[in-house]
Amino acid sequence: MAPPSTPLLDRVRTPDDLRKLREEDLGQLAAELRAEMVDAVSVTGGHLGAGLGVIELTVALHYIFDTPRDRLIWDVGHQAYPHKILTGRRDRIRTLRQGGGLSGFTRRSESAYDPFGAAHSSTSISAGLGMAVARDLSGGDNKVVAVIGDGAMSAGMAYEAMNNAGALKSRLIVILNDNDMSIAPPTGAMRAHLARLVSGRTYLTIREAAKSFTSRLPRFIREKARQTEEYARGFWTGGTLFEELGFYYVGPIDGHNLDHLLPVLKNVRDADEGPILVHVVTQKGKGYAPAEASDDKYHGVGKFNVVTGEQAKAKANAPSYTRVFATSLVQEAERDDKIVAVTAAMPAGTGLDLFGEAFPARMFDVGIAEQHAVTFSAGMAAEGLKPFCAIYSTFLQRAYDQVVHDVAIQNLPVRFPIDRAGLVGADGATHAGSFDVAYLGCVPNMVVMAAADEAELRHMVRTAAAYDEGPIAFRYPRGEGVGIDLPERGEILTIGRGRILREGTKIALVTLGGRLQEALKAAEILETHGLSTTVADARFAKPLDTDLVLRLAAEHEALITVEEGSIGGFGSYVLGTLAEAGRLDDGLTVRTLVLPDRFIDHDRPDAMYAGAGLDAPAIVAKVFEALGRRPVEKRPRLGQAGS
Repeated sequence: MAPPSTPLLDRVRTPDDLRKLREEDLGQLAAELRAEMVDAVSVTGGHLGAGLGVIELTVALHYIFDTPRDRLIWDVGHQAYPHKILTGRRDRIRTLRQGGGLSGFTRRSESAYDPFGAAHSSTSISAGLGMAVARDLSGGDNKVVAVIGDGAMSAGMAYEAMNNAGALKSRLIVILNDNDMSIAPPTGAMRAHLARLVSGRTYLTIREAAKSFTSRLPRFIREKARQTEEYARGFWTGGTLFEELGFYYVGPIDGHNLDHLLPVLKNVRDADEGPILVHVVTQKGKGYAPAEASDDKYHGVGKFNVVTGEQAKAKANAPSYTRVFATSLVQEAERDDKIVAVTAAMPAGTGLDLFGEAFPARMFDVGIAEQHAVTFSAGMAAEGLKPFCAIYSTFLQRAYDQVVHDVAIQNLPVRFPIDRAGLVGADGATHAGSFDVAYLGCVPNMVVMAAADEAELRHMVRTAAAYDEGPIAFRYPRGEGVGIDLPERGEILTIGRGRILREGTKIALVTLGGRLQEALKAAEILETHGLSTTVADARFAKPLDTDLVLRLAAEHEALITVEEGSIGGFGSYVLGTLAEAGRLDDGLTVRTLVLPDRFIDHDRPDAMYAGAGLDAPAIVAKVFEALGRRPVEKRPRLGQAGS
C-alpha cells in the first residue's frame, strides 16, 4: 500500500518550518500528520490511540511556542509520536521501537525537542516546575509547557507537584489532555468562548486592576471579592480544584478545534500570570475509525492493516504468561471468595480484565496510582481478604516505600504478581523488569518466586493464594510461554524448594525465572564437549533452597547461576550461601550471570538477551571461561560440507 499523500507535511522538517505556515493551513497539516502517523504505526506497531488524540494539540503547541527554546514535556511520552514527526525525526519514524530505531517515548538523548524523558506517567509537572525554577534563577524568559494526559492525572505525584507550583507561583503552563471525559462533560462553543475570554489579556488586566482596587479595602471584603471571582469563574468553567491548588484555570476547550486552541494558547503564552492550567478535551484515536470505535484495543497495537484496522497476530504455540496468570487466578477465585484483584490502570496489560469479567465486585482498578494500590491492598489484607496486587515490575518500583512500610513491616499477606520480568523488547529500558528480585529480596518477611514456564506460573498462583503467613511475590516474563502442557490446576509448592530438571556430574547450571530453557539448550551444547551438566530451577530467590545449592556445589566442579535480573539478586544470594558454608575456599568455581550494569535499548527480546550475555551460547562461553578452557572445535568428517 502506498504511503499517504502529504504535500504540506513534506515542507515541515522542524517546528521552524511549521511556524512559517498560515494559520488557515494548519487544519490540512493536522490531517496529513494524522495520516502519516497511522501509516507509520501500522508498520512498526506501538501506541496509537493517544497520539491520534493530540494531533491538533501538537500542531498548535509547536506553532504558538518557540520550541525547543520553550520547553515542551509530554506525559505520558507515548503521546509524542506526532511530536517526533514534526521535530526532525519523520525520516526515522518507521524505525519506531525497532532495534537501533526511535524510542516509543520521549528521550533526551534523541532530540533537543525532548527536554525530559517520560515513559512512566505523572512526572511532567514536577519536571516542568524544576525547569521553571531553574529558568527563574538564571534570569531566563522561556516558557515551560507540561502536557499531561492519557490517565497520567490520576497519580498523586501530579497533585503534589501542582500544590508546590501553586505555592512557588513560578510561571508554568500545564496542558491537561483529558481524553476520557473523566473530568468534564463535552465542550462546545460557549465553553470555548469563555476559555478565550478568561485567558485573554483584557480579562487578566481587569482582574489585576480589581485586585489593586480591593487591596485598599478591609481584609474581609478583599477575601469575599476573591472568593466571588473564583466561584463565578469556577462555576462557568469547572476548575475549582485546580484553583485551590494555586493554578489559574482555563477551559475546558475542544482539543481538536484549532480555532479554539490557537487563541487560548497565544493568551496563556503571553500572560504574566503564575501557574496556568489549560483543560483540553480530546478523543483517543481521533480521526481513525477503528481506533475511535475501540480506544482500549487501539491504545497499543501490533502491525495492522490501515484500511481494515485488522491487527496482525503472531502465530502462538503457547498462551501468554499474562493469560496463564489471569486464568489461573480466576480458577482460584472460583474456590475462594476472599481473593480480590487490584491493578493500577493496567487491567488488560496484567490480564485482570478477565478477572473483572468473572468477578466485577472483586476487581479494583485504582488508576495510575501504584503507591495507593499497594497500601489499598494492605488494608484489605488486614481485614482478612486475599489481595493480588498485579503491577508490572518496572511500575512496582514506584511503590517501594509502601511495599516495605505498609506491607512487609506489618507482615500482611499481600500477593504481588509481577508481570514483565526481565527484558521486554520494544518498550526498552524504561519498562524492563530488571530490579525486582534485588529490591524485594532484601525486604524481611517477603517470599520471592520466579516462574520458569507457564506450568510453574500456574503452580505459583495457587501457592500464593494458599500462603497466608506474609507477603509473597511471583515474577514472570512478557510474551508467550514455552509450550509445555498446563496442569488442570496448579500445585501448592513447598516454600523455598527448587527442582532439578537434568542430572549431570561436572557443571551445575542453576536458574531463576525465564532463562531455564536457554540453560537446557546450553547443557545440550556442553554435553557435546564432554561436560556432563546438571540444570536446576531454583523457583525461589527467597527463601533460597540452600540444601539444593550446597548439594550442587559439593557434587560439581563449577556452579553457574543464571537470571534475568540485576546484580544483587538471586546470584548474590547463592554466593552468600556458599561463602557462609566455606565452599568458596575449597576449589569450587562459581560464576553469576546477570543483566549487565547498563540500561538496554529496545530491540527484539532474543537480540536483547544475546547482547546481555544471557542466551545459550553466552552461558556456554561463561562455563568455558570459568573452567579456563576453550571449546574444542568439531572438525567435519570427510565427505561432509566444508571438508
